[in-house]
Amino acid sequence: MNYESFLQKLVENSNNIFILTAENRAAIRNLPHIIGNRFLDVGIAEQTMIGIAAGLALRGNIPIVHALASFLTMRAFEFIRTDIGVPNLPVKIVGSFSGFLSEANGPTHQAIEDISLMRTIPNINIFCPADEEDMLIGLPKIINSHLPFYIRYNNQKPIIKHEQNFSIGSAEIINDGRDITILTYGLLLSEAYKASIILRERGFSTKLVNLRTLKPIDSEVIIKSLKHSKFIVTVEDHFLIGGLYSIVAELALKHQINSKVIPFALDSRWFQPSLLKNIIEHENFTGEKIAYRIMENINNKHSGF
Repeated sequence: MNYESFLQKLVENSNNIFILTAENRAAIRNLPHIIGNRFLDVGIAEQTMIGIAAGLALRGNIPIVHALASFLTMRAFEFIRTDIGVPNLPVKIVGSFSGFLSEANGPTHQAIEDISLMRTIPNINIFCPADEEDMLIGLPKIINSHLPFYIRYNNQKPIIKHEQNFSIGSAEIINDGRDITILTYGLLLSEAYKASIILRERGFSTKLVNLRTLKPIDSEVIIKSLKHSKFIVTVEDHFLIGGLYSIVAELALKHQINSKVIPFALDSRWFQPSLLKNIIEHENFTGEKIAYRIMENINNKHSGF
């Protein structure tokens, strides 16, 4: 099953599901002919789409809206905040081409501040699946919840078998370890997984965590890691400010935990447009580069490993 067939089945089995898009049909191009008037394309009008979705939700429906993540979270920010966040409506906001998945697009189309923006809005929750399998595992509970959600759409093929028991606000522990904990979400789980293998081969007991939802986030797993791991590593295709690194820093400060944190993120810059594989290489987010930078930090800290 892929995302489109999942939505088709969802609409066929529910009379209150509506699929909306702002001229972003790449993943749902066959649905209009199948679900008829339960599909609405508003054209390049993300703000209007959010307003329509809010109206549908007020009448007991669950709208699932689609657009490029950059335009959804920035152009329609006020409408998401006011029309969905304030009344706490169960609209599901699906942002495509987020983070490095924007690939060849320049800064205007790069959504690398979307997590930061969405997590500031009260009531808006965030789901960042690692790949298509992870997304399809989590979507049933996400969509059937009465919570508004921002979803980073991800159709990448998995490189690991995911835990099927999905719970909103609970992380997936891929590997356990005591020396290093790698915290990540979304697309870069695959590279973080490769890095964890390299680190384990070099003798470092390495824990790898797929956070899945960043809001609500699994604070318990993060706090436990901050307390018991010698090094914490955050890996994300997002600006350094406002994303996972900021979340971890906030938790550490709130609980007065002094821990060594190594962030992998974009520090006040956009990424070089290219094919996805080339972006990950150019921006130093490959598993090999992540692992070697971690080991360099460990050696520079004279941590006794």
